[in-house]
Formats: sequence, C-alpha cells, structure tokens
Amino acid sequence: MQCDKCDAEAVMHAAYSGLHLCADHFTRSVEKRVRRRIREDGLVPDDATPADPVTWVIGLSGGKDSVVLTQILHDTFAKDPRIELVALSIHEGIEGYRDRSLEACEELTAELGVRHETVSYAEEFGVRMDEVAEEDPENMAPCAYCGVFRRDVLSRYAERFDADLMLTGHNLDDEAETALMNVLEGDVEQVAKHFDASLGPLEERTEQDHHVPRAKPLRDVPEKEVALYAQLEDLPAHITECPHAEEAFRGEIQRLMLDLEEDHPGTRHSIMAGYEELAALAADAYGDGRQEHGECERCGAPTGRDICRKCALVEALEESA
Repeated sequence: MQCDKCDAEAVMHAAYSGLHLCADHFTRSVEKRVRRRIREDGLVPDDATPADPVTWVIGLSGGKDSVVLTQILHDTFAKDPRIELVALSIHEGIEGYRDRSLEACEELTAELGVRHETVSYAEEFGVRMDEVAEEDPENMAPCAYCGVFRRDVLSRYAERFDADLMLTGHNLDDEAETALMNVLEGDVEQVAKHFDASLGPLEERTEQDHHVPRAKPLRDVPEKEVALYAQLEDLPAHITECPHAEEAFRGEIQRLMLDLEEDHPGTRHSIMAGYEELAALAADAYGDGRQEHGECERCGAPTGRDICRKCALVEALEESA
C-alpha cells in the first residue's frame, strides 16, 4: 500500500482518518500534533525571553511515551533559548525492570544533551515498590501506592528545580481511558480537577498556587502510534510492562476502549472532544468553591487533610514492617 501523501510505501494505516502514511509523513504527523497541542494549550508564555527563560521538567520513565515526548520536545526547542528542559526519572525500587528503563533514560539524555536527574523511593520514602507490593498494608493494588508516591516526587522536584511546567507522556489512550473512568464513576469534581490539573489550556484553568502546572503534549496521539514513532526513530525506549501493574478497573476500560475503537474508529478522539468541553464546564462550575489546601502536618505538602495521602501510606508501611 502506498502513502496517501507520496509514492513511498506506507508503514501505517490510521483507521480513524483513513490515511495511509509512509515513515516520513507519519513521523511528521506525530510531531505536528504534539506541536499543535503545545500551541493550543499555550505552554510557551508570551513573556518568555532568552534572558528570562522558562523551565520545563519532563517526567522521563524510559518507556515509549516519555522517550518520544522528550525527543520531540528537544527537536522542537533545542535551539530556542526561551525554553530549558530538565528530564526527571524515578527509581521506584522494582528489581530489573526500572534499572533497564533508566539505562534508556541515560542513553537518550546523553545523546540529546538534556539535563537528567534521578531520584528514588528508597531515598525519598525509605521504601521500595517490590517490598510495598509484598506487604500491602492498605490492601490496594501496587499501582495505587506508586501513583501517590510518583505524584509527590514529581511535584516536589518540579518545585525544587524551579520549574514553570511539568510535562508527562500521557497519550490519547491514557486520557480517553481516564475520561471514561471519571464519567462512569460519576465523579464530576474529579472531571473539574482533571481540567485544571493538566487538560485545559493554561490560561483557562482555575488558578492554583499549590503545585507546578502540568501538561500532556502527547495526548492527541494514539498509543500504537507513539510506539511506532519510537521504533521508526530508533529511540532507546524500554517497552516492557511493570511486573506490579495491576489496575483492574482501568484494565477493563482499556479492553472496552480497544473494542470500541476497532468497531468504531475515532471513538477515542470523540470521547476526548466531548470530555474536554464537559471538563471545562465542570471546572467553571466548581471554580472558587474547590476545597482549600492546607499543609501536611508531617511534610508540609499541600493537602486537604491533616496528613497527606503520601505520608499516611508511608506510615502504614512503616507500621507493617
């Protein structure tokens, strides 16, 4: 099959658009969508200058999504003195798995000349995910613990690096699944938080001073296309599922989404188009009525509780040891 843009051999067929694209036109298509998202979300502030640049911290795990995001951001802004990139990797303490993905992070950042910082759960919390998964004092999936710890580390180190923005590699599948989960759970306030945390254009979000704003420039690109981009560009991505991955509800939503997309191409795009509008309305409705954030009595992190969720989990793990 030939590319619809030229006479070269097509490497992919996007059922949702009907297009057949060769390697060159496909990679350019991915890059175009990422750069368009950056523009539409207003991620580069008008007042950024070479003398007063902004700092973007990229959550770099070594998986396909964060590796592709880092590569495209570097290619886009390497010669732009208004933007400084810092890659932040987290070692959760998963034997074998994270060591290999960190090697991918180090290889990529060394090749690109991007500043790379690595922190670990062991240093930050005195725990390793292998031990957490075994002890499980709260009777939760390992991903539930890891998600809390990861968000805490990303937020704290983004502030430590004086970041203006935290960028993560969430793709279209990730976001459509989260959108569907929030709707099925009937959690309208969570929809509003999603908009303000990372979904809406920066200027449209409810102002929050308790964390560094987040953005997801890959959220218009399907997961399989991210993987294909990494393969075609020969990027050092570690494409292996975490051995502790266990999110039952999200797994069900993933299977549902795949079936819907196969039977009705474009479902993911349609979900996100409608969800973004609903999320904006929800954020506007909750607005100033959102819960006030105080400080955790133990670590000082922003929280609506006396003790933040991270500190509560660390305490439960210490008690079960």
